Amino acid sequence: MSEDQGGIHEEHPFATPVADRDPVRRFRGRLAAPVTIVTAGDEDDRVGLTVSSLVVAEGEPSLVYMLLGPATDLWFAVDETRRFVVHVAEADHRGMADVFAGIRPSPGGPFFGLDTVQSDHGPVITALANRAYCRLVASREESYSLLVAGAVERVDLGELEDPLSYFRGRYRLLD
Repeated sequence: MSEDQGGIHEEHPFATPVADRDPVRRFRGRLAAPVTIVTAGDEDDRVGLTVSSLVVAEGEPSLVYMLLGPATDLWFAVDETRRFVVHVAEADHRGMADVFAGIRPSPGGPFFGLDTVQSDHGPVITALANRAYCRLVASREESYSLLVAGAVERVDLGELEDPLSYFRGRYRLLD
């Protein structure tokens, strides 16, 4: 399902011409990805980031693997606290995902106006009922990113009717 994302152009007017685009990035864009918001930090210094490069591996322990930019505030907070929370975004949370991705302004910061509760793993966004609380177990440089592994220590599950996904540069809904 293609959602109208607004704007006056069908394509971004400053987009790199197709012939000049990285084929690996184009391949990655053809893989549907979950939209999550990952948070870390304490009440005085909390951060969050929209993350779609993420997979979950079941086992003992179960692990969340995600790719983060090595210079992101989220990585600095995870590295310092050794904990983070992964929240699954739903269709109604596109605006929130844009704010945490840094593509929509949010005067007062990304947490402004959100109902949150502080946990031992970081801020919990109460509007996002599906979440995993993780402890950092490893990180290493992979290409331009850090591959971050977190052991899942707890999971909260709620109803999830319309998960938000990311495909070919846009949010999509599963239909």
